[in-house]
Amino acid sequence: MRVLITGGAGYIGSTIASACLDAGIDPVILDSLVTGRREFADGRVFYEGDISDGPLIDKVFAENPDIEAVIHCAALIVVPDSVADPIGYYRANVTKSLEFVDHLLRNGCTRMIFSSSASIYRAGADHTVDEESPLDPQSPYARTKAVCEGMFADIATGRPIRILSLRYFNPIGADPEMRTGLQLRRPSHALGKMIEAYEDGVPFQITGTGWPTGDGTGIRDYIHVWDLATAHVAALRRFDELEADVINLGTGAGTTVRELVDAFNRVVERPIDVAEAPARPGDVAGAYTRSDRAHRLLGWRARYSIEEGIRHSLEWAGIRDSRLG
Repeated sequence: MRVLITGGAGYIGSTIASACLDAGIDPVILDSLVTGRREFADGRVFYEGDISDGPLIDKVFAENPDIEAVIHCAALIVVPDSVADPIGYYRANVTKSLEFVDHLLRNGCTRMIFSSSASIYRAGADHTVDEESPLDPQSPYARTKAVCEGMFADIATGRPIRILSLRYFNPIGADPEMRTGLQLRRPSHALGKMIEAYEDGVPFQITGTGWPTGDGTGIRDYIHVWDLATAHVAALRRFDELEADVINLGTGAGTTVRELVDAFNRVVERPIDVAEAPARPGDVAGAYTRSDRAHRLLGWRARYSIEEGIRHSLEWAGIRDSRLG
């Protein structure tokens, strides 16, 4: 089986590509390298370019006519950046995705897995969601994902393509074999900031302490990126028999930022201190998923613990500069 992975030189896409290779599936990588890294495509079939470039997509399919499906990971994903530049985010995530699907249809591709986001949900009072929960995206980034899902549903209704949305939560960790990991040295998410604070010997800033959670800090469903990748492989394997067009991917457990700090300090030799700071633009209290559908339809459950995700993140942080220059 051969699959096209857009954004396949990024953190999540490259990990999915590794999981595909381990499962005997040949990945073809398409990435503009705006945020992806060429090193993550080494030894893999790679095309550098934009998903909206029609002639390039035609070339990819002409040279790889055995592509059976697409995993669409290409997107801009930083919430505060989306607040500052909503036009850029709608252009990159929505407009270009529309062009991309048009190119897929022209090339006879009928299967697409869309790497979506659980940030599109409105969480219940207990901060849990499932696939039937109401949608209420709270940032331009989240709205681009919701708009794409609606757009894809309309297209799939009238055209010969099926699109499965995998809505996932907050990925942490790295490929356990350390082939790939977070490409950014200074990532903006909570665990990345903890590692930065640990390396610099400064307190970690908890952004937002007045949320309606048990300890006032935001709550998230931290899923190991390798678990996320294997779920995409399971979705590829079972695509034609699936009875749903939306599946949540998460651990089924909520972890607050303070609880993440506690887990981090259980892993490291030198605990980090914390300081409180205001919430960032676009931040929300957060949510975690009830994961019954993923287990029932994909035969999949998250395997890695928060601590294992932290260990792999730290291991990758220690070698990242030598791998990426």
